[in-house]
Amino acid sequence: MTLRHYFTLVDTMARMSLKADAARFFFGYLWWILEPLLYVAVFYVVFEVILGSRRGDFLVFLMCGKLTFIWLSKSVNQASRSIVASKGLIGKIDVPKSLFPMATIQEGLYKQASVFLLLFVVLWWQGYGVSASWAWLLPVVVVNYLVIVGLSLFGAFLVCVAFDFSMLISLGMIFLLFTSGIFWDVRDLPDPAMTETVLAVNPVAFIIDAYRQVLMEGTAPDPVHLGLLGAGAAALVAAGLLLLRRASRFLALKAITA
Repeated sequence: MTLRHYFTLVDTMARMSLKADAARFFFGYLWWILEPLLYVAVFYVVFEVILGSRRGDFLVFLMCGKLTFIWLSKSVNQASRSIVASKGLIGKIDVPKSLFPMATIQEGLYKQASVFLLLFVVLWWQGYGVSASWAWLLPVVVVNYLVIVGLSLFGAFLVCVAFDFSMLISLGMIFLLFTSGIFWDVRDLPDPAMTETVLAVNPVAFIIDAYRQVLMEGTAPDPVHLGLLGAGAAALVAAGLLLLRRASRFLALKAITA
């Protein structure tokens, strides 16, 4: 299979899944927007209405964090289960096993495009104008995507080895939800050293902070940190693809017998 055929098949599988998913719901494609909005609404009620965040820009602050985190958490959770979920097809034809998580990630990418559009509309509504710093949005999104792909490929391998890993991955996403500054600002920590530590050891926290720096503060994220994170994520993607390729027969057997 050529690289062109590979990516064409990934895109076709993603589009077919999107159509099938939309057909199951009354509101169809509107759920691409409604679901993340409902997540934001729940967190807004808890942390702004009930607890009182004391931030005048909390809605935009929350949306920048939660809408980008949903992309990562849903993609990794779903892609990690994609090979096992496709055992019927895997039992009939021999295809690269990375097709299944990559198609799931592509599906999430289509949905996230509409979510980013929503976020831009809210930013405009709240008075945030486009600035030169927005040029950094593309590299931040690319690094975000590479992190998603890398985690998903290894997650898909682990879930094939033992389905119990799917539970651990879900718990890991919950851990990241509370430790990555979704509804609190990592830069508000009383100890600056702790802020630097969180941003250094938690790539999700750094990515979310980078989105806020670009979209809300009009400043560029740390280019060195972003570059190192991107290089590490790219290496993780390469290792994940190699692992799934070399373990193709093993994964097929594990998926079929799961």
